[in-house]
Amino acid sequence: MTETGDKIRLDLWLWYARFFKTRSLASKVCKAHKVRVNGEHSKKASTTITPGDVLTFPQGPHVRVVKVLACGERRGPATEAQALYEDLSPIEEQVKAKREEAKTAPALREAGSGRPTKAERRAIDKLMDR
Repeated sequence: MTETGDKIRLDLWLWYARFFKTRSLASKVCKAHKVRVNGEHSKKASTTITPGDVLTFPQGPHVRVVKVLACGERRGPATEAQALYEDLSPIEEQVKAKREEAKTAPALREAGSGRPTKAERRAIDKLMDR
């Protein structure tokens, strides 16, 4: 199951590096064409990657860009997994960008303030038996 040397399957490496909880989740993301290897969409989970490749993939609400440093031998502890890659897009920057975006986005109206919406007006009419 484990490939030794300079090459490894994409889904296996994503699982080893602890980006996904199970190998099947990593495989699903790969099969959905959501992973890019060196800028090109990966069409299957069995795509072979080598150290030096740059991977781009979604992880939750964030887009991760990582450079493969080593292939890995097993799914070890987090410290071992972090040695397999170099993070090229820190999540802190993405979180900061989302906060800035949220500040400039139009504010949503709090419930019960201002004029009632159409749904609220209908609920009031139903309550008053109109």
